[in-house]
Amino acid sequence: MGSTEDLDYAQIIMQYSNGFLISKVMFTACELGVFDLLLESGKPLSSDAIAACLGANTMGMEKLLDACVGLKLLAVEMTQEGALYRNTEISNIYLTKSSPKSQYHIMMYYSNTVYLCWQYLADAVREGRNQYERAFGISSKDPFGAMYRSDEEMLKFMAGQNSVWTICGRDVLAAFDLSPFVQIYDLGGGGGALARECVSLYPNSTVTIYDLPKVVQVAKEQFVSPEERQIAFHEGDFFIDSIPEAELYILSKILHDWDDDKCKQLLAKIYKACKPGGGVLLVESLLNEDKSGPVETQLYSINMLVQTEGKERTAAEYSELLEAAGFGVIQVKRTGKLYDAVLGRK
Repeated sequence: MGSTEDLDYAQIIMQYSNGFLISKVMFTACELGVFDLLLESGKPLSSDAIAACLGANTMGMEKLLDACVGLKLLAVEMTQEGALYRNTEISNIYLTKSSPKSQYHIMMYYSNTVYLCWQYLADAVREGRNQYERAFGISSKDPFGAMYRSDEEMLKFMAGQNSVWTICGRDVLAAFDLSPFVQIYDLGGGGGALARECVSLYPNSTVTIYDLPKVVQVAKEQFVSPEERQIAFHEGDFFIDSIPEAELYILSKILHDWDDDKCKQLLAKIYKACKPGGGVLLVESLLNEDKSGPVETQLYSINMLVQTEGKERTAAEYSELLEAAGFGVIQVKRTGKLYDAVLGRK
């Protein structure tokens, strides 16, 4: 291998290594409120003004702002008074709290929770289990007990999941024509963003969010208003408690949290409750059949290792789980986005 090839490969490795630095720059700018301040100001601001408004060190803020410019999250204009910074369109849309498409909450969840678990990735690989015990001193035997270890953490997780579905929800719900299904249960529906997308896309449907009592309470208080009459709630643990009869059950990013046996247990309960002709819609990020990609899904699968008991799967693996539960006609639609859809019919 010649010196040119060495430099090319070394550059690729350094780019991978810098991924951690890039994400933390974005997370930190979100956390400090840089993008929100620049949106609210309505005009470009100097690093001194931004630092003063946000209670930060001037030199540190300038370095952060310049890195954001390099990442195209901010733009800079050189004037006689010095450098003035403003948001780019991508930051206004996705990184400010007030935007309808804001990803702020999922950024904060990754920064303050997921990253702490990922510090122990080597331990997770050695042991084959999540790392809540090392990261937070909480038992790893109940992943969602750890995820919901405080009201603040649960609210952060729910808001983060809601932000994902404001971007991806319509793609997965439109992958199949779900209009024949009027009575829908969204198992583990959390803050209700996917349910809201569902009733918007299929106005004749009603969606019941089935989730843990404390999740339902927060959803009612923080995310779903009483005026949204097509969205209802059912409190319980669907692994332990009964599942009511419905025409369609939505499992969005649920099965990837659990091992095959637990998935089969849940799908068997759903099949038993499902009306004849009804079905179950799985919303997951699908691996290629040879597991060669997509890289985002491969990384999600590692995240399942450090945070849950599950993994990402191929379409064939999800089909096998559905068939084992009794579901017959199975269809798969890749959306070309982050999440795909698998529909099994009874």
